Amino acid sequence: MVTMSKAFTKENEDDDEPDDTPKLPKGLKNYITPAGHQRLKDEFDQLWKVERPELVKTITWAASNGDRSENGDYIYGKRRLREIDRRLRFLSKRLDNAEVVDPAQRGECDQVFFGATVTICNSQGEENTYSIVGMDEADPGRGRISWISPLAKALLKAHEGDVVRLHTPGGLEELEVVEIRYEAL
Repeated sequence: MVTMSKAFTKENEDDDEPDDTPKLPKGLKNYITPAGHQRLKDEFDQLWKVERPELVKTITWAASNGDRSENGDYIYGKRRLREIDRRLRFLSKRLDNAEVVDPAQRGECDQVFFGATVTICNSQGEENTYSIVGMDEADPGRGRISWISPLAKALLKAHEGDVVRLHTPGGLEELEVVEIRYEAL
């Protein structure tokens, strides 16, 4: 069996994106709230200004110790440096393509758009509240859903009192829009 060094293979440009990160559909903007944008920027700064320089120092020190083939600090350091650089490229692309939308600036609006916090009621009378946020901010456990998620797509442009239809694996579900508000997230 012949193995080829990674140096001789072409890597896909999308390799910067982690496997669990949704890809932005072609032609769509990367909407994000100010808080989400700041979190990405803070992560980028932490990696670029703190973690990467410290790691480069460690790798330089480990390389100066001689035999690199059995040098754990060197091997681990180089692997971690590749991970950090990959994440930095990903964050850089996301930040460059981000369009920051502040929901608090929208004011009074009775229609669902990006940044809305929407309370819905299902057919069993259970109410749930969701905030429509950017792909990189989605956290369903905290009620934050991506604007490209099926639920958000069903809610977009709905007004208070409207009934929207959501196609789920269990079938068609009807949801009533109870309240729409725009606030800082």
